[in-house]
Amino acid sequence: MEAQIRRVAIDSGAWAITKRLMLMIALICASAAYATADTWDELVAAAKLEGRVVVIGPPDPQVRVELPAAFKKRFGVTVDYLGGRTNEQVAKLRAERGSGLYTTDVVVAGVGTIATSLYPEKMLAPIKPVLVLPEVLDGSKWKRGALWFGDPEEQYVLRLSNAVQPSFYINTNGAKPGDFKSGRDLFDARWKGKIGVQDPTTLGSGATFAARIFTAFGDDGLKALYIDQKPAMTRDARQVTDWLLRGTYPIVMSADQDEVEKLRAEGMPIQSIFGLPGLPASVSAEFGMLALFDKAPHPNAAKVFINWIASREGMELWARARNEVPTRNDIDELSFLGESKIPKPGVDYLDTYDWDFTVNVREKVRLRMKEMLGR
Repeated sequence: MEAQIRRVAIDSGAWAITKRLMLMIALICASAAYATADTWDELVAAAKLEGRVVVIGPPDPQVRVELPAAFKKRFGVTVDYLGGRTNEQVAKLRAERGSGLYTTDVVVAGVGTIATSLYPEKMLAPIKPVLVLPEVLDGSKWKRGALWFGDPEEQYVLRLSNAVQPSFYINTNGAKPGDFKSGRDLFDARWKGKIGVQDPTTLGSGATFAARIFTAFGDDGLKALYIDQKPAMTRDARQVTDWLLRGTYPIVMSADQDEVEKLRAEGMPIQSIFGLPGLPASVSAEFGMLALFDKAPHPNAAKVFINWIASREGMELWARARNEVPTRNDIDELSFLGESKIPKPGVDYLDTYDWDFTVNVREKVRLRMKEMLGR
């Protein structure tokens, strides 16, 4: 009897092991099948099996809430949304990858970090082969007549937005729109000590505006604005907007455009100044540059996310949450955007998200500003 009990126990243990092996084989076979999924339904099924996708995005509370909720509802896949400063995220990625860890799938960010860190450090995988939805591949759905890739190879970085940016902002209690007939009026001696800027020696809006001044007026323009005018400088974007609202500095560069327009509509004495003779209007993608990490831990969920956010449904949700101008032409952007942000046909804008402008011009100017300011 005792031997029989032992035999039954052994048989039960063997069956349990066999079942676990069968389950493991089934999962491996399923994963292998999904890894080479040829149809959209197979890709979605593979994404559900992975269960999640890890996305780096802007530190925007509305996006943090709405984007994961919409994607989960649509596909049953969780979005682990990592919002914050992109440069801090990149430092974390470098440390992880140095230890052989690959934790993140997708990034949606500004062009600076992507062009100067992720792309040259070969952290990205080509995004073009991943795009499979017919409505994404249909060039007639895009304002440029085709997908807009931002990188030189037109493979790695997809541009989701393109918005007009003000040249600068004024508090009308201290400066009037009529005071500025051309870009050179910023150098007028009466504005000395009355201008606020973001630090031009750091990556971001501060360096971008300095590069715009250099493009328009050369090295003399940099000296005229950043040395002779003795502007106040900060690395805090919110402080620039606060200076403008309080009138601390009646002229500021790189404030929060959406906040300015909202407060202006509420009666605050502030105004955006767009292109001027000598200082043309510019466009940017804001946070709308999309890329896929190589060795993504959730490759199928990443592919689904990328196709979805490039689709009409995903891009409209993104554009509304971020108040950005979509690069698709089948979204009613005027239902949630002011006309001033939308590029007008026939206008020659300076594209501050152009790859060469970002990698070469802006970086050259940033280093020149460090030299000029003794940093």
